[in-house]
Amino acid sequence: MLFKHIRQRSAGRPKVAHAVVVIFMEFFAWGLLTTPMLTVLHKTFPQHTFLMNGLIQGVKGFLSFMSAPLIGALSDVWGRKSFLLLTVFFTCAPIPLMRLSPWCFFALMSVSGLFAVTFSVIFAYVADITEEHERSTAYGLVSATFAASLVTSPAIGAFLSLRYGDSLVVLLATIIAVADILFVLLVVPESLPDKMRLSSWGLPISWEQADPFASLRKVGKDSTVLLICVTVFLSYLPEAGQYSSFFLYLGQVINFSSEAIAGFIAMVGILSIGAQTLLLSVLMKKIGNKSTVLLGLGFQLFQLAWYGFGSEPWMMWAAGAVAALSSITFPSVSALVSRCTDHDQQGAVQGMITGIRGLCNGLGPALFGFIFFLFNVELKELSPVEPNPVTPDTEEVRRAEITPYQVCVSVSFCSACVFCVSEACDSRPSLPVRRVYGSSGSAGGGVHSGSTRSGGEDV
Repeated sequence: MLFKHIRQRSAGRPKVAHAVVVIFMEFFAWGLLTTPMLTVLHKTFPQHTFLMNGLIQGVKGFLSFMSAPLIGALSDVWGRKSFLLLTVFFTCAPIPLMRLSPWCFFALMSVSGLFAVTFSVIFAYVADITEEHERSTAYGLVSATFAASLVTSPAIGAFLSLRYGDSLVVLLATIIAVADILFVLLVVPESLPDKMRLSSWGLPISWEQADPFASLRKVGKDSTVLLICVTVFLSYLPEAGQYSSFFLYLGQVINFSSEAIAGFIAMVGILSIGAQTLLLSVLMKKIGNKSTVLLGLGFQLFQLAWYGFGSEPWMMWAAGAVAALSSITFPSVSALVSRCTDHDQQGAVQGMITGIRGLCNGLGPALFGFIFFLFNVELKELSPVEPNPVTPDTEEVRRAEITPYQVCVSVSFCSACVFCVSEACDSRPSLPVRRVYGSSGSAGGGVHSGSTRSGGEDV
């Protein structure tokens, strides 16, 4: 069978380093396209650019939400490598079309959401090869790799685009994407033990398991995991909207130059690496998993409010440092979910969390794009070197443009923090046992006290 052939393409012991390389190359390729993406987006949709960006991201995010539980559940029984190859391929497939056909690029980018759930498979891969006490550190390392991929790639992409044109940037991103696909195919070993995979082709899951809403209903039976899912949704919704328009916000409202934006991304990326490796490990040992999640959400609330109400460049740089500290939230949440999930259901539940983030990746940009549309905020041509001069008129425009940003960020994220803090005040014990969230048709069942693998894997 095809999946069996793919699993046999590489040998050796699976390591967290394999997951790190896959994530780094995928997001480095997309990071290179930060500047060309803005140019192509504006040229393709000169009217209502923010709104169209939100709709494109919205379709992609919704499809990601619909498919993530299915892909995660299938990886629980057919192996991680096959679906890792599938997700990386379709996530990177739109890249070469950016210069060939912008309309096809945005169309394929939208439908690629069906398979653009690499993180769910990666986190399940990591869960297969790490012990429970190692998992939060490993998740932090993977998330830090995402930040590391963005430290230099936007700046490199902007420099190459300015000197040699967008075509070279797209070509370089395509080469890196192809290298990532070949790395998964030829180097990455399978992480799921043979005894937990099907030996023959067949449909191992029911339609109920493939339905993302059915999965959410099953998770709702456990209040702790339900709370985590709702917290992820409420916290990531404004954050996803923020990221979709953030570079434009810094350039048009705060008057950052292209060089300042690239430097800002690099600073936040470097600090995020430290936060998700060193700081996260210390916090998990000192204050525990749930308290680390709450602390990360606190940092996130602070930086979002600061971005919304700040109006000076120095405030943005300071808020960026706080944003880096808030990056501990997702790996600590993933570790918390992993602790209360049975070993053979890691892919399904991590896929559920990634699917919720995918839904936010769609709803957030769509919400922000619609708000910008209501306030008649459009993408304007900016000089790559000289920021817009500040005059009384532009100050008035700045205040008008900040208003929708403040409302969406403050209301949405305050709801998330209030919801999570109310749970922190709950006196019931946290995560006493592992539970299985799959149906009777899933591979495995019962209550497990720990991972089935032996220790000693590299993290």
